[in-house]
Amino acid sequence: MVLNTLSLLNYKNFESETFEFDTKINCFVGANGIGKTNVLDAIYHLAFGKSYFNPIALQNIKHGEDFFVVDGLFTKLEKDEKIVVSLKRGQKKIIKRNGKAYEKFSEHIGFIPLVIISPADRDLISEGSDVRRKFMDSVISQSDKTYLTQLISYNKVLSQRNALLKYFAANNTFNADTIAVYNEQLQQFGTEIFKKRSAFLDTFIPIFKERYKAISKSNEAINLTYKSDLFESDLLSLLNQNINKDRALQYTSVGVHKDDLNFSIEDYPIKKFGSQGQQKSFLIALKFAQFDFVKQQSGVHPILLLDDIFDKLDENRVAQIISLVDDENFGQLFISDTHAERTENIIKQVHQSYKMFKL
Repeated sequence: MVLNTLSLLNYKNFESETFEFDTKINCFVGANGIGKTNVLDAIYHLAFGKSYFNPIALQNIKHGEDFFVVDGLFTKLEKDEKIVVSLKRGQKKIIKRNGKAYEKFSEHIGFIPLVIISPADRDLISEGSDVRRKFMDSVISQSDKTYLTQLISYNKVLSQRNALLKYFAANNTFNADTIAVYNEQLQQFGTEIFKKRSAFLDTFIPIFKERYKAISKSNEAINLTYKSDLFESDLLSLLNQNINKDRALQYTSVGVHKDDLNFSIEDYPIKKFGSQGQQKSFLIALKFAQFDFVKQQSGVHPILLLDDIFDKLDENRVAQIISLVDDENFGQLFISDTHAERTENIIKQVHQSYKMFKL
């Protein structure tokens, strides 16, 4: 998968800009706040139909403008593919592939395999379980359309069940038959989601451990374990057992929407006991494992975005990461950094063609 050209119109801080890329390595360098990360985010936008850094779509429109357009020309399996994402105030976002708009955005997910590594990834360790679930879901969804559909359906039913619990509380009433209908649907979708997450992690965890070993050059015992209510019992039983609790809370307290990933080092939570360097290596290993998994599933080299990779990492560690990219297992790479010279010195050690963009 290669991105040949990228055109931005009123996207974040860009009024009108077009970039032509090298098929291997592309570096965006310049001072903080100049828009390096915004270029990477525009590329992410083309793959996922949304920003990696700002979920509020309208805030990606340049100040004082009414719309944005992000336009990318890709080559996938020797075929040209044009993807356009556009948004106008007061209207719905549109994603087009080769001039034809998608009816559902979910149909586009996975078409452009892409992995981003960013300082924002530290949220995976520091924030709540929803961030780790989103990570897991986004990796699986890139190669499994059915999973994404099941996930959307589960969340829709969950939202309806929660609304019903609030209605019961507000009106001091209860209807077991109506709740049973939602329970059955949650059981159906939730069980499939649980099975697919379990199967994914069976494949993913060994890849992740190998990557950590290569990046950290150490034999620290790191681990990633899956935590789910469904290991205890089937979802239908859990929902029935917890109905009084759910009525009191006015929301659904059990299910796959509560799943989590536990990150550990030497059997202790990495959030509390991992050094900054260990945490950073853990996250990079996680993302490289994502890269390996997506590539394995799609049969295409994902595009790799390294945003501000030097943040909290010494140059030797960065050089080591870049060298991992210096083989035929990797495709196109985009890097952002504040120091042009530092970036170029490291890139020169890699025997690949490259292009520098000074913003």
